[in-house]
Amino acid sequence: MRRTPTNISRRHVLLSLSALGSVTFCASSGQAADDDKTPDDKTSTTIQFALERAVDAIAAPFVLADVRGLYRAENLNVTTTVAGGSKETIARVASGASDIALADLNALIRYRGDSDAAPVKAVFVLLNVAPYAIVARKSRGVISLGSLEGKVLGVADRDLAIRLWPALAKRNNIKLAAVKQERISAAVREPMLSAGQVDAVTGFSYLSAVNLRDRGVPADDLAVFRFAEFGSAAYGLALIVNPKFAATRPEAVKAFIRAVTAGTQLAIKDPAKAITDVMTQMENGSRELELARLRVAMTDNILTDDVRRDGLGGIDAARFEASLNEIAEDFTFRKRPSAADIFDDSFLPGSVGRKIN
Repeated sequence: MRRTPTNISRRHVLLSLSALGSVTFCASSGQAADDDKTPDDKTSTTIQFALERAVDAIAAPFVLADVRGLYRAENLNVTTTVAGGSKETIARVASGASDIALADLNALIRYRGDSDAAPVKAVFVLLNVAPYAIVARKSRGVISLGSLEGKVLGVADRDLAIRLWPALAKRNNIKLAAVKQERISAAVREPMLSAGQVDAVTGFSYLSAVNLRDRGVPADDLAVFRFAEFGSAAYGLALIVNPKFAATRPEAVKAFIRAVTAGTQLAIKDPAKAITDVMTQMENGSRELELARLRVAMTDNILTDDVRRDGLGGIDAARFEASLNEIAEDFTFRKRPSAADIFDDSFLPGSVGRKIN
């Protein structure tokens, strides 16, 4: 990626790109390489990549892959755009507008259930455990998952966690009808909970729980019910690939995954340093908040027991089947997919390259 001319402010460039839905990561001090050059013996491959939301701590592996030269080392020229959620990134990849994107794996499974769906597959799982959670205020009388009965649960537009709430409630003997759902805007999810206008909200643990603490809600007043801790087998965010791009540029897909794997390993090794790079790509972000967000995601969603055992990126077929059972509580499959229908592990690095040291 070409550097920004020095006579144009970085803020102006980022705001302009944001309006176009595109973000070009800027190499941080001491790590910049000459982005106008590629190794002499190979021609670089251009990849259009889409994040499912604006850059924050969770984008650290991709930021590091860019600003620390990991993409370039793989002879990749990556342009990153920002979408408005997993539904949009899936649509972009299906249409070919994006070659690779980050999307919720469960959203992809539902998309593939449509009769006219493109055969988009995931090739690398970033969040080994889905971050779905219900976040509540203990001071509102919610001290256990069961105590949600009789309470008001705020559900934001396009929320993904609520789709697995029926399965979670069934598994934990909670009466769905006894929990009132109130549809709210994502922009007011945390403000409404902090103001006591709802008793709990659905969302991602590394978003809502961390944001609420930042809004001044005491940590000891927060009850965070992570779906995984109550029996959910669901995977979270994964890299998905356009079928044509995967077929015609398999080596580029493999190279992209190698770079992201290396970026993830760097973020795990030194979260604080990773956030230093992430902050250079954010407007008005809080370093303390983003570092807390990354550490929560690392502990709960990325560096899991499965990942420590098997390495980054893959899935377990039996666990995948269990996750389909959860989805089926809220979704009717035309044909129940197999793991191979949704996930292609042929692009993953070898197990040694995915292990966490």
